[in-house]
Amino acid sequence: MTILELEDEGLQIAAVDCSDRELTVTLNDGRRISVPLWWLPRLLDATPEQRAEWQIMPFGDAIEWTAIDEHVSVKGLLRGKPAPGAKPPPLDG
Repeated sequence: MTILELEDEGLQIAAVDCSDRELTVTLNDGRRISVPLWWLPRLLDATPEQRAEWQIMPFGDAIEWTAIDEHVSVKGLLRGKPAPGAKPPPLDG
């Protein structure tokens, strides 16, 4: 079974937290998925107020930020890949 063959009932979003460094999605079953914000350039470039204005989409398995035209699905997060065009921050050194 691949990740994308997971049953959708297990991918329902309960909560979302978007800081200036990380997006964390909590699922109804208690699992948490966190990704660095640089994976999502639109969210990275958004203001804190814009990041706070999210809503869970009707099927419960994706989030949208209308003001910045961003949509993130649980399946997309589980793929474990940054969005196209995402650039990692420079390494501290």
